Amino acid sequence: MSLEAARQQTPKGSQTAARVRAAALKLFARHGYAAVSIRQIAQEVGVQPGALYNHFPTKQDILKDLMLAHMDDLISSWDAERARIPAKTDPLDAFVRFHIRYHMEKRDEVFVSYMELRNLEPENYQLVGAERRRYEAILTEILDQGAASDQYMVEDAKVATRAVIAMLTGIPSWYQPGGPLGPREIEDLYAALVQRSVGNTTSTKTIGERVS
Repeated sequence: MSLEAARQQTPKGSQTAARVRAAALKLFARHGYAAVSIRQIAQEVGVQPGALYNHFPTKQDILKDLMLAHMDDLISSWDAERARIPAKTDPLDAFVRFHIRYHMEKRDEVFVSYMELRNLEPENYQLVGAERRRYEAILTEILDQGAASDQYMVEDAKVATRAVIAMLTGIPSWYQPGGPLGPREIEDLYAALVQRSVGNTTSTKTIGERVS
């Protein structure tokens, strides 16, 4: 089943459906998917439980929709970001900075998307997994091209991709607004760490100007 077909299974037009998504995201992030009931989601939205079934047949459908929506927005946001990147910008630096900013701004979405993968039913797991691989392929291509031009020292781009994404995606789990490090400082530190991890010692201060 294609992503588009899967997304069309869940109506997106009504305000109630949007409120259900927002309420479920909040509750799943706070309490965990397994601990949240349809009744709790309905109470958060302010409707009877039966009203939810007009939009989402099961709680599993809500989880699937949230995860697919997150991946769709992530990939679309990168496409928009890439179109604004200056020609001489290091693509790895641009990707890393984008990934950090996006994930720090979408902390609930990120938490649910990674922590609740185990609660997806097999078919839904495959759907979400395909979108995650599509996003990972963006970074893999960047690393492959950099290795081919001797800019990066990467033996296996797919393994390096998983390592980099795992490192970056962990930031929202510990970052707290108002802490000793601001978002830009974290971005700079991690961008430099990634560059060193792939054997590029060029200062990220000169190769990865942040796109405003």
